[in-house]
Amino acid sequence: MKKYLFYVGIDVSKAKLDINILDVLTLKSEHFIIENDIKSIFIFIKNMSKKINKEYTLFCCENTGVYTNHLSNVLVKLNLDLWIVPAIEIKKSKGISRGKNDKTDAKDISYYSYRNIDKLKLFTLTSIDIQKLKILYTEREKMLKALLLIQTTKENKAFTDKIIFKEVSQINLALVKSIKNSIHKIESKIKKIIKVSNQLTKQVQLIRSIPGLGEQTSVYLIIATKGFTAFKSWRQFACYSGVAPFEHSSGSSVKGRTRVNHMADKKMKSLLQMCAMTTIKYDPQLKEYYNKKKLEGKNSMLVLNNIRCKLISRVFAVIARETPYINTYKFAS
Repeated sequence: MKKYLFYVGIDVSKAKLDINILDVLTLKSEHFIIENDIKSIFIFIKNMSKKINKEYTLFCCENTGVYTNHLSNVLVKLNLDLWIVPAIEIKKSKGISRGKNDKTDAKDISYYSYRNIDKLKLFTLTSIDIQKLKILYTEREKMLKALLLIQTTKENKAFTDKIIFKEVSQINLALVKSIKNSIHKIESKIKKIIKVSNQLTKQVQLIRSIPGLGEQTSVYLIIATKGFTAFKSWRQFACYSGVAPFEHSSGSSVKGRTRVNHMADKKMKSLLQMCAMTTIKYDPQLKEYYNKKKLEGKNSMLVLNNIRCKLISRVFAVIARETPYINTYKFAS
């Protein structure tokens, strides 16, 4: 592992970046504020390189979604080391603290990167195709939520005078039609991006070869795993998805049940749950497993969670060996 001499903590907001440069030799730090745009970041890096060695500098920031894009794009383009950490991890590492501001947050981030260097995972930019898929998938989710909300107007029909309801029904129908057309266009663009890329096409085909996994789940799996480059094993992804069970005990007095953690990708967890429900209907092997465990007195949600883990392991297996899923159950005597 590279031995860094400078740790740059960056607190990212929509309008500005608060930057703290920590010198590990003197443990002294400097604070800067710049605008959150590409030009300002380039200028700051250029001026910073006159004072410190960029080769031995680690940049670290919290994951703030799209607000981090300018910073990550510039640093990757300049081949500089960047570490993007979940905000909750930095918050938990601070211990007891009273009050907060952007300046102290930047300092805390630089000290976090210095003290937790053994956890370092350098940021790599996701491919353009996956970035496109991510933003299109997000827009599709927004459209679906809007569609469900607008369609609730139909509930008023049975309890409202026809003349009164007619005032909004035509507008409502036009909105529903427009949103459905937009969803169709988004789905067409997603299919086109996958079709153009040989790698994405193959990954989708491999995932869909597994019983119970459909088109939307396949696409979201690719987005969540960054094309199966962000996780080393299916167990790590199970943890990320909130389906990995964890022990809950302490000493001789606390003997809680093993359970999953609430910190998870809720969308992925929801999709896996629907896939598990579908799988026990159409996959004889997992259907038999589900019925067997139920007869043993196991809780149905616990068994479904086990099936979610099995589905994740199958996905990572077919991707790793680059061959479709083979149902060996039908060959069993």
